[in-house]
Amino acid sequence: MPSYQLNINGKNYAVEATADMPLLWVIRDIVQLTGTKYGCGIAQCGACTVHLDGTPVRACSMPVSAVGKKPITTVEGLSSDLTHPVQQAWLTEQVPQCGYCQSGQMMAAAALLKKYPMPTDEQIDTAMQGHICRCGTYPRIRKAIKTAAKLAAK
Repeated sequence: MPSYQLNINGKNYAVEATADMPLLWVIRDIVQLTGTKYGCGIAQCGACTVHLDGTPVRACSMPVSAVGKKPITTVEGLSSDLTHPVQQAWLTEQVPQCGYCQSGQMMAAAALLKKYPMPTDEQIDTAMQGHICRCGTYPRIRKAIKTAAKLAAK
């Protein structure tokens, strides 16, 4: 079985996995970081979103062999003490209902705010498109993104 050197949340991991193993299963089952969720397995819902070299990707459809040397950030890597503006805003605005999709929503929001520090509604809609929340917390998600932008600007 091939061995891969991965940098996840700033920490290096040597993992053994088949080349086609989805990054999601490497993160959850081998590295034991369970914040990233399995939703659909076909890259449609966004629950498995992580950052690969700063770009949001769906970990359920990304083979570990495609990662290369690019750093990976999971929801646990935003901050360990809930000081990331997105984490603070999600708590302030009480976004989660069931919470299952929220790690992917937060990762998409963090990438959006890095690109657009004060995003418009249109930019939010575009960035969050395809991130499914079965509980329908979309209004709270939008409000939290705007709150996170304000917190980051301080």
